[in-house]
Amino acid sequence: MAGPRADGLIDLHSHSLASDGQFSAVDVAGLAAAAGVKVWALCDHDTVAGLPAAKDAADRLGVRLVPGIELSAFLYRREIHLLGHFVDPGHPGLKRFEDFLADQRRSRMEQIVKKLAALGVRLRVEDIEKYSGGKTIGRPHVARAIVEQGVVADVKEAFDRFLGEGRPAYVQRYRLEADEAVRLVRSAGGTTTVAHPGVSGLERGDLERLRAFGVEGVEVLHADHNPSVREKYHRAAQALDLVPTAGSDFHGPAISPDRHFGDVTMSEADLARLEARRP
Repeated sequence: MAGPRADGLIDLHSHSLASDGQFSAVDVAGLAAAAGVKVWALCDHDTVAGLPAAKDAADRLGVRLVPGIELSAFLYRREIHLLGHFVDPGHPGLKRFEDFLADQRRSRMEQIVKKLAALGVRLRVEDIEKYSGGKTIGRPHVARAIVEQGVVADVKEAFDRFLGEGRPAYVQRYRLEADEAVRLVRSAGGTTTVAHPGVSGLERGDLERLRAFGVEGVEVLHADHNPSVREKYHRAAQALDLVPTAGSDFHGPAISPDRHFGDVTMSEADLARLEARRP
């Protein structure tokens, strides 16, 4: 597996304020460049809203932007995350899906706010929206609003006490099946990679099923994967002809303090392999 490169790092997974990141796409581009990243993917959750600004900033900084998106999907009733790379941000099907999910998320947020009120935590949707720079409103934004009220110390505690699955303010999200997610990414001209499979607890059989759906890569090098986990998925990638990728999953220190640009990288050869698999 590739280590850091003298000629620039490749990071195919980061987030901006357009979804659940701390910083604007322009600021994320600057942070990536300052860390030595030369090929950078912005993959906000369920939205491509940050990509135009990201492209302008990357061009100014001499960084190559790989336009991306991260989709939450379901495999055997288990939620997993899939990264779309090289997508066309203006693709009509992708935009329609983004608009649909934005409506779904707003309805979900309203239900969460009602559940929190019943628990004595009173928020308005406006209190949550200020943490989101785009159409995508999610539980991390709710968590930050709860932190601001002083009810909990940090985002993790907000999820542990209120927002995580099985907790009292949890509301089920729209279920996008994994095969549908792959088709959506391919229709927008992109490739699909399994995000942080170790975090999702995926095994070889799960990756085989996803490969059959058309997934092209697996995020072997991730900040939350220890060396043994990386080796496990590297072997699976080789056996299944999946491209091993690298992503910091950067959100910003206020949200994910243990994830930094520069922590992981991948080879230019594997990047070229992934790009060659575009439909």
